Amino acid sequence: MAVIENSKLSIIGAGAVGSSLAYAALIRESAREVTLYDVASAKVEAEVLDLAHGTQFTGSSRVTGGDDLDVVIDSNVVVITAGAKQRPGQTRLDLAATNVDILSKLMPELVARAPEAVFVIVSNPCDVLAVVAQRLSGLPAGRVFASGTVLDSSRLRWLLAERAGVSTSSVHAMIVGEHGDSEIPMWSQARIGPVPVLDWRPSDREPFSATELDQIASDVKNAAYKVIEGKGATNYAIGLSGARIVEAVLRDEGAVLPVSSVLTDYAGISGVALSVPSVIDASGVSQTVEVPFSVHELELFERSAEQVRGALSSLGLG
Repeated sequence: MAVIENSKLSIIGAGAVGSSLAYAALIRESAREVTLYDVASAKVEAEVLDLAHGTQFTGSSRVTGGDDLDVVIDSNVVVITAGAKQRPGQTRLDLAATNVDILSKLMPELVARAPEAVFVIVSNPCDVLAVVAQRLSGLPAGRVFASGTVLDSSRLRWLLAERAGVSTSSVHAMIVGEHGDSEIPMWSQARIGPVPVLDWRPSDREPFSATELDQIASDVKNAAYKVIEGKGATNYAIGLSGARIVEAVLRDEGAVLPVSSVLTDYAGISGVALSVPSVIDASGVSQTVEVPFSVHELELFERSAEQVRGALSSLGLG
């Protein structure tokens, strides 16, 4: 594969997440053309106008969109953000039935218009929806995947960096499993620079303790709920992380990101979508990377798989 010239990104849903992703993609120059679709005509037209008015300051990218699904024709990447909004007190799995219904209507129409695209699911519960989207599309699992725990991992790195007094880019840590309440921090692999987290010895503060790491993991898991309670939605960070995934595809990067795709015999797990370190290039997920789980991490990963499998079964999709 190679870097995609004159690339086109289509975003389905012009709500808080979709419009933030479009904005992030424009200012980061993630794609040559950014297209926004929504059934709400006035809303999507207003968002496109607002974005277009700023394109003098965003390089060569152009922005288009509307309420006709034909706007996605010839897309290289389609990101799906459409769905019911998560409200205070709701878990991501609470949204499952409504958003499965929306996706079931959308996915065949999108594949018909952009048959060569890579599809990225951001709507929640993204792991459940990734399974549904892959089944509906008939495409390989690598071409239909969810944003997964890319954002969760960014939250984890930020919290560790703040505590350690280093830059976020110097922290190497990852969340795997469900993008939800059963997600798992991979402490066995977490590093600050080349140093394992528990071996980090700062000169001006106490080293990390196991109890403190547990609290950080809890803060990551509950971060979205806190933001939703305060402002009604998470949008900026998921917009940025979505743009980062898009760039890995359109630039054929081979970047390793914890996205969620339907697994086949990964740590003995098949048929459900969970986030694991994955190589992202122009083909989508070209490889899932096996990681050395600790015994406890593997137990938690298997429980996370059961959580997603149970959600699928409750929807008659098991």
